[in-house]
Amino acid sequence: MAKERRSVESLSDLWRAGAEQAHREVEDDGVEQQRSKQAGRDDEMTIRFVLFVNKQGQTRLAQYYEHLSLDERRALEGEIVRKCLARTDQQCSFVEHRNYKVVYRRYASLFFLVGVDNDENELAILEFIHLLVETMDRHFGNVCELDIMFHLEKVHFMLEEMVMNGCIVETSKQNILAPIQLMEKTS
Repeated sequence: MAKERRSVESLSDLWRAGAEQAHREVEDDGVEQQRSKQAGRDDEMTIRFVLFVNKQGQTRLAQYYEHLSLDERRALEGEIVRKCLARTDQQCSFVEHRNYKVVYRRYASLFFLVGVDNDENELAILEFIHLLVETMDRHFGNVCELDIMFHLEKVHFMLEEMVMNGCIVETSKQNILAPIQLMEKTS
């Protein structure tokens, strides 16, 4: 009986030690995240916004992954759109604006703009834009501005399937479109 009691006590001691270690690790992670934020890094969110804009500068879709007031959004969109539309085809597709790096790509009459952190990989974001357009092409069949305007909720849904809280979480066209196709079957 004494032997069983010692083993139970040692198990509870072991459990307490493990719990204390886990608690220290959580605290250490919290301190590291706080240091990252103080240093201006936020590893959890890289995409700050996604905009679809036509050649006339009219925003056709806007999705933000950080809080900005309506006035800030209007001002930001106006400044960025003017910068991107003024650039020639020979210039690169990356523009630095305020504390963002804007990566954009033109498809027909639409510009797809993605605002990211300054340390984000521009080529990866260009690939993300291309994947988004290919996904819309697969669903709509050669997507155009009118498809986006008349099916805005589906385009938002595709974007929400791909990006969560500013992080790219899905890159499979089939997985992105599966919920939309399921909704269309049931309606």
